[in-house]
Amino acid sequence: MADEQPSTKISPLQTSEEQKNIAVVKEYMRIAYSPTENSGRSSVAHLCTDDSVFDAPTTFPGCKTPLDYADSHAKVMSAIADLHITSFDIAFAKAGHVLLRYAAEGSHCGKAHNGIEPTGNKAKWHAAAIFEVRDGKVYSFTKEWDKLHMWKQLGWMRGDEYA
Repeated sequence: MADEQPSTKISPLQTSEEQKNIAVVKEYMRIAYSPTENSGRSSVAHLCTDDSVFDAPTTFPGCKTPLDYADSHAKVMSAIADLHITSFDIAFAKAGHVLLRYAAEGSHCGKAHNGIEPTGNKAKWHAAAIFEVRDGKVYSFTKEWDKLHMWKQLGWMRGDEYA
């Protein structure tokens, strides 16, 4: 966990255990959002429990675990090769639960996405994530994000349908 994290704008006082839980979650997010470090599930497996679960049915319907999410996100980052979290707007924990609201940005400067060649378009968006940490590892990850907002900015929409 040596790499520098984006700034956190709002975070109340936390116990030392809650601070550790936030650090685990931020490390998972740092790797999952790194175009150079996220090569899929093996990149974050050390941070997740063996029975971990993931929920984001409207944005990542095929993902059932945080490892699946890392795989899927690695594919997205092959198209948005400069994707990164710019800030953690809110970060707090209560016991084993951690909430992050974060801002991210990137441009379609990498590979084609669903047949759409790189547009060069830039996008900025916000998302929220709720994690449960057990024994120092991510057990559950629930993500709330309007991916169509990002896709519109990147030029990945065809009318009202996404590409």
